[in-house]
Amino acid sequence: MPEIHQQRVARIATESFADLLGIELVSNRPDHVVVRMPYRAELGIGRIHGGAISALIDVAATASFWSDPDLKETAMGATVGFTVNFLKLAVNSDLTATATVRRRGGTLCTGDVSVTNEAGDEVAMAVVTYKLSLIHISEPTRPERIGGGGVGVEKK
Repeated sequence: MPEIHQQRVARIATESFADLLGIELVSNRPDHVVVRMPYRAELGIGRIHGGAISALIDVAATASFWSDPDLKETAMGATVGFTVNFLKLAVNSDLTATATVRRRGGTLCTGDVSVTNEAGDEVAMAVVTYKLSLIHISEPTRPERIGGGGVGVEKK
């Protein structure tokens, strides 16, 4: 993967909110990213809060969707949604999230994320949908249309 794409994934996996949670990038290759969140008491005394685990999932998935070396710098994206299943209580343990892109569509991508504790037990799994727009922000837009089913009439 070219250096610029490695840097982009590393930035996504470790900046802002990810940094607040202490998330670290473990590995990254196209369509596959691994991140780690070290345990600390602020994540939950005893058991780790589900919100912290969900944030870890979102960071891992986002980084994996952006790991495509063909993405242009002008691309934009956002999480559409995800379903998380908590499988086992995460107690006083570092957590590792492994995100894999399952499909890249025209603008929507789907991926799976598995979260494991230090013992290697899977504590959560998620299916994530992400929107990646490849349109350059200054590109002219098409006339606005009304109507459904792919058929439309230009507004006047």
